[in-house]
Amino acid sequence: MADKRLAIVHVAYGAVGQRQNRRSLSFYFEPRSFNSHTHGRDSANKEPWTTRYGAQQDLGYTGPLSFSHFPYTRCLEDPSQLFDIAIIGFPFDTTTSYRPGARFGPFAIRSGSRRQHARGYTLTWGTSPYDLGAGLHDCGDVPLSAYDNAKAIDQMEAAYTTLLSRPVLGGTNEAYKSQTAAISLDGKEHPRIVTLGGDHTIVIHFDAHLDTWPPSGTTGQERITHGTFFAVAAEENLMTNTSIHAGIRCKMAGIQDVEHDDAVGFQVISTDDIDDYGINNIVKKIRQRIGNSPVYLSLDIDVVDPALAPATGTPETGGWTTREVKRIIRGLSGLNFVGADIVEVAPAYDSADVTGIAAADIVHDFLTMLQLAEPPVPHKGPFSLEDLKYP
Repeated sequence: MADKRLAIVHVAYGAVGQRQNRRSLSFYFEPRSFNSHTHGRDSANKEPWTTRYGAQQDLGYTGPLSFSHFPYTRCLEDPSQLFDIAIIGFPFDTTTSYRPGARFGPFAIRSGSRRQHARGYTLTWGTSPYDLGAGLHDCGDVPLSAYDNAKAIDQMEAAYTTLLSRPVLGGTNEAYKSQTAAISLDGKEHPRIVTLGGDHTIVIHFDAHLDTWPPSGTTGQERITHGTFFAVAAEENLMTNTSIHAGIRCKMAGIQDVEHDDAVGFQVISTDDIDDYGINNIVKKIRQRIGNSPVYLSLDIDVVDPALAPATGTPETGGWTTREVKRIIRGLSGLNFVGADIVEVAPAYDSADVTGIAAADIVHDFLTMLQLAEPPVPHKGPFSLEDLKYP
């Protein structure tokens, strides 16, 4: 009988786990006489994985990379794949005016979301977006041109058209389903899309920058950039006069930039307004501005202070905290959202993945916000108004 013992080349002092792996492998190669002395290990190790341990579950740090371990499909090439809310990546950064790298943003945001799915419930929302009944799916990334901006923009439009034109999956959230039908032009239910990456109807725009610079007034080399897209949208009659910025604090060329922003159709909430008026009044102002109109939420990660989210192309100091942004988002639940995006995450400038994790956490809030008919009831801790008074 041939000797079937496994030959092992030992090139380093292995850890305990590595030695155990060699023992497991050797079980299938070593002679039977050796196995007879394994104290019962022979029969147990012949059982398949599912018998001994059950399903091959993904841990928070394992498995294929999709947002929050969602089911993943290349939806653009698979018309049979239906969903209620889709995650789609736009790996694009060739219109940036300062630091590039946002094309890697979708990957960083997905990576930052790995721990979310198994523990989606939060005190602040009082629910989990994964338990609200909408069919959630990751549709992968759009393969956008890195060489031709005009082609990339056409590819973005084609991707949106392809995904939005298909019917919804038809989850169990009836309030969500009726809301999507009410705001569509054809009166039918359509899916919503949350976009990761890219460069930014009625718009709620969370950003440090206006992004309404005149198309001919920046470099003179390109009309459509990450700082002009709202102005171009206004020129194409895609904007109404009921949009609003939140978190603005950038430096400008002069008062003419503010005047042009007003002409495009935006009101401005500055970063400092949160200190003067508080979060509740900011939420109230946004809701009054939007009313019952269909609205798209675009959040540039640089609305968050760079001390908390450094990985972005044009950082501005003095921003809002992640907690403040998340509280405002909760207060916007129930508006007629047609979709949302989070952009400008450039992970090359990150530290310990904090920006990717923050962005993924905000997307988690988006997914809950899109499914609720009204803001959540605030968590009631063990405090009262009397606790606000000094002793």
